[in-house]
Amino acid sequence: MAVDLTGKVCLVTGASRGVGRGVALGLLEAGATVHITGRTVRDGEHPEGLDRAGSLASVLGESGKYPGRCVAHRVDHAYDVETEAVVHRVLADEGRLDILVNSAWPGYERMVEDDRFTWVDPIWQQPMWRWDAMIGVGVRSSWCAIRVATEAMARQRSGLIVNISFWAAQKFMQNAVYGVSKAAMDKLAADVAHQMREFDVAAIALYPGLVRTEEVLKNAQYFDMSNSESPEFQGRAVAHLAADPALLQKSGRVFTSADLALEYGYADIDGYQPRPNTFETV
Repeated sequence: MAVDLTGKVCLVTGASRGVGRGVALGLLEAGATVHITGRTVRDGEHPEGLDRAGSLASVLGESGKYPGRCVAHRVDHAYDVETEAVVHRVLADEGRLDILVNSAWPGYERMVEDDRFTWVDPIWQQPMWRWDAMIGVGVRSSWCAIRVATEAMARQRSGLIVNISFWAAQKFMQNAVYGVSKAAMDKLAADVAHQMREFDVAAIALYPGLVRTEEVLKNAQYFDMSNSESPEFQGRAVAHLAADPALLQKSGRVFTSADLALEYGYADIDGYQPRPNTFETV
């Protein structure tokens, strides 16, 4: 079941690759105007020299397949001034902001250092940069964008804020800092929902499943891909949430992309219906 978001204005942070890229494409599929942010302008030009596929240019190139309009902004969300500026730019250019998706996430960028997988190292060997990346950038930039966006959404008395999160918010998943950061994203959605309800603005936390991101596909031999989801599947979840006339009833809660697909009656881009993860099965 398709939805029509023609006339809606969206901002998706961290959309040059991964889940953010998929969310942007899913919203473009629904006909929305989608502003995207990222640090990598063109493929092969990662600002830290990392070998990571995905760029703003590649999303812009792919956007031509969809009815929506895509606008790219080079933004480093480690800097509050850049995060605030892009929200103000969208509001100045479009006159409104209907959907904000917080997906900027540098926490996975150096899971392997010196050919060693440091993600599962003991606490005393965990580098402090990981805290700074996940919380100082990932969570902080989400709060920074929300601060600016909510003022405009309160004036227009409508809006949807989506924080990309995961089950690590609720159970230990190999890394304590990861859990703290995702729990913060859930709590941020819940408390923003509480404060913004009087303005008819909703906030939710969205849990993807195993997503076929660029990095996952590069290491597919280490994953059971049988129940995986496309990045675009995450965008379809956000699009259907935004089109739900009863959205405020969901505000403040956590949803998986797969559960929303079953509720709203749509499938992944290949026609597959992913099975929802649960606390016990993830």
